[in-house]
Amino acid sequence: MLDLRQIDTSNNPRRVSVGLMIATALMWSLGGVLIKSVEWNPMAISGARSGIAAIVLLAAVRRPKFTWSFPQVGGAIAYVGTVSLFAIANKLTTAANSILLQYTSPIWIALLGAVFLGERATWADWLAITTVLAGMALFFADDLTQASLLGTIIAIASGFCFGCLTLFLRKQKDGSPVETAILGNILTALISIPFMLGSPPGSRGWLLLAVAGIFQLGLPYLLYTTAIKHITALDAILLATIEPILNPVWVLLAIGERPGPWALVGGTIVLLSVTVRSVVTAIGSDSVSACSAVAPISRDSASAHGTVPSVGNDYVSIRSAVAPIGSDSESVPGSLALTHDNNEPDRPDCPGS
Repeated sequence: MLDLRQIDTSNNPRRVSVGLMIATALMWSLGGVLIKSVEWNPMAISGARSGIAAIVLLAAVRRPKFTWSFPQVGGAIAYVGTVSLFAIANKLTTAANSILLQYTSPIWIALLGAVFLGERATWADWLAITTVLAGMALFFADDLTQASLLGTIIAIASGFCFGCLTLFLRKQKDGSPVETAILGNILTALISIPFMLGSPPGSRGWLLLAVAGIFQLGLPYLLYTTAIKHITALDAILLATIEPILNPVWVLLAIGERPGPWALVGGTIVLLSVTVRSVVTAIGSDSVSACSAVAPISRDSASAHGTVPSVGNDYVSIRSAVAPIGSDSESVPGSLALTHDNNEPDRPDCPGS
């Protein structure tokens, strides 16, 4: 059995961490097929899944530190919106629409970052925002029923909440993403209790919910927060694309659900825009770090270093592209507390979906 605490002292922690990230993305990608396979109210599904995930996380953390700060509580509320809306969207529209539109979270971060964190969007951000909005518009070009139209709108709202979750986690300078995820899961479970009072899903449904809570939310989050410490931002971005690609594939194979042709085109545009933008950001961050590392320590170099953009400011978009996208990542994924050590390789901020 793999002991996550021993990865730091292993001979090749990066190789092990890449394997953990692949496993994480694979487990996250099961969200769509698991939600669609349970015959129950989507809010009840979300609450049961989160309740089980909270137990897994509490068992692993044992002594969580709740500060009840505005960012921690705000992040937990955003987490509730992310996972609940994702579950509802999956019941109303296709799994492809749900996950690909949630993958737009970095765009919301770029738009809200200036207000929330005082960070200005770059020309690359605005280019990505424009192309993503164009891709999102194509989702509405298919012949949608009233329910699928509502599901598509809710999926966009889920991506917005995921972006807010990332921003709240960025706001926690010394906070831990685990506590935010635990609190978010607990709140989701409590809010969903009234929706669980109807007819239960049956033994098969509870088995699928247990799989979702343990293997699609709880365990992936633990693997992610361990692996993210030892891989580069570029590694994380590329590995994260496994989830939005495989999520609709599992649904197609298990249920036979096919996304509309325009949704496929729009989803491809969204996926490529977000991934390319994040890759460019990661490469730029690596260049800045390399320059900072070789700069001589003197009054002049210190002054020059002050003009170098903060690498940490770019992590928010990188992490959102990753998680997520666990999407619903409760993984939340979105979002981990940001730390930066000049002796370590650049990496996305660690979350929690």
